[in-house]
Amino acid sequence: MSSAAAPGAGTLLLTGATGFVMSVLGRHWLTADPGARLVVLDAAPPDAAAQQYFASFAKRLTVVLGDVRQPDTWRPALARHAITHIVHGATITPIARGGAAEARREPEAENPGRIIDVNVMGTVAMLEFARTLPDFGRFIYVSSGAVYKHHGPDRPGEPLPEDGYVMPRRLYGISKFASELIAERYGDLFGFSAASVRLSSVYGTMDRATASRNFRHVPNRIAHMALDGAQRIRVNALAAVGDYIHAEDVARGIAALLRAPALRHSVYNIAAGATTTTGELIDWAAEKAPGLSADIVSPEQADIVQDPGLSGGMWGAYDISRIVSETGWRPRDARTAFHAYMDWIAEQRKT
Repeated sequence: MSSAAAPGAGTLLLTGATGFVMSVLGRHWLTADPGARLVVLDAAPPDAAAQQYFASFAKRLTVVLGDVRQPDTWRPALARHAITHIVHGATITPIARGGAAEARREPEAENPGRIIDVNVMGTVAMLEFARTLPDFGRFIYVSSGAVYKHHGPDRPGEPLPEDGYVMPRRLYGISKFASELIAERYGDLFGFSAASVRLSSVYGTMDRATASRNFRHVPNRIAHMALDGAQRIRVNALAAVGDYIHAEDVARGIAALLRAPALRHSVYNIAAGATTTTGELIDWAAEKAPGLSADIVSPEQADIVQDPGLSGGMWGAYDISRIVSETGWRPRDARTAFHAYMDWIAEQRKT
């Protein structure tokens, strides 16, 4: 991989930062360096939660509204800033939105062309902009574990490496993998550092319903149910697993890659590096909400339905040795991170 500009204070352009994970990255960028600036490009203005989240950084934050696919709507505004780094996180995540009938429908069938247009051509538009910037440091594309197969590695128990086992089945994963390759090629063609990060299942700070995302991973749902006073959580299986990572750990990982003097690879997993069962999450929640327990019921009766047979490939543990060895970044242990999320929710409810 190519090298980047010297790490330190700079101006980060972050797409999709009025939402979930990217907002946490944006705040981390501003918090870690008092000389850093943040420019947000998003189709939607910050909601009340985002406004409050960034309130203390208003002097170093600029929000530009525009469609990522239409450079004319944002290029003039962005050109006024000395952008040194870009993290492209704006995306469409097609997810079923509610009842059983909707869950059976393929949500990507509603507008497949828009998924490809935003997720692929939006990436191309950002890369076209990046290659015009002087003194540009690095482009990070935010990809997903959705690019991986539903099975693998070949030897059970091994974490999922970045090389191999890639076979996305849905348009979301297909668009993510295509954008990874496009970003890498643009970096090679135009001489700037470009890499992609594949995130496992993210939950945590600022996880909420937005215009582009209404999905909540299992840790989010369990934490909220516990803090809402539930005494029993109905699940169809306690053994179901996921590699769940807190958004703040993701933010630290991406920032570590942004600031690294050089990167040796084009793709990095950012994950907990180990799986957590539904049963473990409920037990950890009970440590902060005494009396909470689980009932195993049929899928039709369950509050949380997970398939315990999905334990390999994109559903298993991700290999994080690549980013750890190159940057020194490590996620918190799963229990500590989950408790931190419950504490954050409880604090938000006080305001």
